[in-house]
Amino acid sequence: MCSCRRLGGGLVQAGGSLRLSCAASGGTFSNYVMEWFRQAPGKEREFVAGVRWSFGTTFYADSVKGRFTISRDNAKNTVYLQMRSLKPEDTANYYCAAAHYTRPLQTPDGMDYWGKGTQVTVSS
Repeated sequence: MCSCRRLGGGLVQAGGSLRLSCAASGGTFSNYVMEWFRQAPGKEREFVAGVRWSFGTTFYADSVKGRFTISRDNAKNTVYLQMRSLKPEDTANYYCAAAHYTRPLQTPDGMDYWGKGTQVTVSS
């Protein structure tokens, strides 16, 4: 359902930017919510950002508000995560995921599908 491809490099200095992409395939997604999660070594996987596919409604974790932007391209069935003003604490493996809108959102347990992770490393 989800293949996660990364645009740009995975290593960036603090204050820099990266853009991640996630291409969804295998069906229609109008009733789905696409979300990004991340997991740092030794930590639990945490919610980062989400977008309701049909309406474009977005929501973010407090830790990334104002710095990250999630968007989707309906024609390409692709979701993007634009990350700006990156901090060393943003270093993690980032995953895209999809859930039917009736599922619990903003939690890994609610996701129906997962993409492959992509490593983001922010150096200080």
